[in-house]
Amino acid sequence: MSGATYSSAGVNLELYREGMARLPAHMRRTQCPRVMSPEGGFAALFQLDFKGLFSRGYEDPLLVSCTDGVGTKLKIAVAAGVHHTVGIDLVGMSVNDALCTGAEPLFFLDYVAMSHDDPNLLEQIVRGIADACVECECALVGGETAILPDMYHDGEYDLAGFCVGVVERKRLVDGRQIVPGDVAIGLASSGLHSNGFSLVRKAVFDIGGLSCGDRVAALGDRTVAEILLEPTRLYARPVKAVLGHYRVKQVVHGIAHITGGGLVENLARIVPPTVQVALERGSWTVPAVFPWVQGLGSVAVDEMERVFNMGVGMVLVVSPHFADSIQSQLADLGVQNWRIGTVREAAAADERVVLG
Repeated sequence: MSGATYSSAGVNLELYREGMARLPAHMRRTQCPRVMSPEGGFAALFQLDFKGLFSRGYEDPLLVSCTDGVGTKLKIAVAAGVHHTVGIDLVGMSVNDALCTGAEPLFFLDYVAMSHDDPNLLEQIVRGIADACVECECALVGGETAILPDMYHDGEYDLAGFCVGVVERKRLVDGRQIVPGDVAIGLASSGLHSNGFSLVRKAVFDIGGLSCGDRVAALGDRTVAEILLEPTRLYARPVKAVLGHYRVKQVVHGIAHITGGGLVENLARIVPPTVQVALERGSWTVPAVFPWVQGLGSVAVDEMERVFNMGVGMVLVVSPHFADSIQSQLADLGVQNWRIGTVREAAAADERVVLG
């Protein structure tokens, strides 16, 4: 009887090394001169020289950190055999969070846990991560790939991402600047983004009886997989452009990334107790994917609004004197946006956001 080996236990070191050899090329195209890491090291190095990074440089910089995953959207990627779009999702979920402080994303790390060694699968995932990092001007500096046989079903994997950014202390956006009269501007989402997919899968597959390859005429004759794997919108370039445009006066008073929990719950996280944001239903366009999911699963309206972004992926709460110019700037950058609400004095009840 031969002795046990790592390969017989489910980990193929030759395939693992092949996968690792494919990643540096994707990482290099995301990086900038501030990345000092030697390839093959045990940790990433990033130079803390903030001169000329964003606006006019930093005098009193604060580091900002975020982490997130992609959730059960990964099960659809596995079923469809399409893996690069969830890499984009991974970056979007953390980078979009970092933007809510007014930060510039600096660098990103990933964690990929797989059932078995698969260099092609790994490269697809990391290619999507790198594509998103390039778009967000955020360096991919490293990560971890873990081969965990028996932890996942064959072909399954999990992802986690970590973003570090920087913001000048006096330009920190934390919602405390929100005052009555401010305007809430909603930035269009690309659709479902990466939230609520346990409900999506139940509605589309379990109740609706559809499969990944089925085509949906009402949604551009795309397949179910194409519809559901539409990646999370990356807001880094437009939000940084708006923040950088108003360097003398801070006119963006709050930023909320609309993820699981919907508009009301996520926006309430940044609203001070002295005010209330009144949102107006019908003031923005709801993408067709939402009523499609709702219809397949017979999901109640309030449940849809409690779980999904419903077409608004990010909200900027801004001074009313600059709202028009900010909306125009966003439109020029290709971001559809709407005035979706206003800020008023807080009501007696502790409702920081109301959707009427």
